[in-house]
Amino acid sequence: MAAALPICLLDGAFVPTQDARVSPFDRGFLFGDGVYEVIPCFNAKPFRLAAHLDRLQAGLDALQIANPHSRAQWTRLVHELIAANGGGDMGLYLEITRGAGSGRDFLPPPKLKPTVFGFCWPLAPARGADLERGISGATLDDIRWLRCDIKSVALLAPVLLRMESQRRGADEAILVRDGRLAEGSSSAVFIAKAGCIVSPPASHERLPSITRLVVVEALAALGLPLHEREVDRAELDDADEIWIASSTRDVMPVVQLDGRAVGSGKPGPLWRRAYDEVQAIKQRETR
Repeated sequence: MAAALPICLLDGAFVPTQDARVSPFDRGFLFGDGVYEVIPCFNAKPFRLAAHLDRLQAGLDALQIANPHSRAQWTRLVHELIAANGGGDMGLYLEITRGAGSGRDFLPPPKLKPTVFGFCWPLAPARGADLERGISGATLDDIRWLRCDIKSVALLAPVLLRMESQRRGADEAILVRDGRLAEGSSSAVFIAKAGCIVSPPASHERLPSITRLVVVEALAALGLPLHEREVDRAELDDADEIWIASSTRDVMPVVQLDGRAVGSGKPGPLWRRAYDEVQAIKQRETR
């Protein structure tokens, strides 16, 4: 990820990113007690902002943290943060923690004021050469907690999983739980076999990925069949194509898994059709 852009949002104020400070007693720092969102922005327009704010609200509800802003206020703050950093294409990160107390106690003190932090970074589209080459994956046991549907800031497990996938020479960890495909360490996963596309359904084991839903829309527009069901580990090894999808990595083909070629070892034709349709959706909504 590129370095943060110069202006960030901190508790309702726009300040130089290098000057932003949060209390060491903030529960996000001490406990990972908070949620976050990553919103891709194109042509200075946040993509699927309403869906991201819906997911943010769901995470706050799950943690029993009062939303510090209304929908209209969030919309204004997001657009102002984009403008403060010059517009264009960027990733936008929002984090809301339960706030800072006066010490460390697992039981939150009442009436804490949530901490709100946001920053942006340049978001460059995938280069043609990267798309033609594809990425590699490593299958790893899913060591995360049992509420992966909450976009929690407590991300130690995904950090360790990405470190291990890098050690194995792979670009993404493809996670397996109880013999079934869970998702990527920071992405949704699709597989294709004999012209049929399969992706695991939403559950507490998986983040409700907004980019995944965009891919689902793209497949429907193309008339390509999609089956949402659990995927056995063995199906990964037998797949013709594997894709990952996330807000900032887009829809990428996995051409190698655990050191072996996926299908032909090149990005597949179904991925290309889905990728092109996703780009068309983004263009229509942010031009």
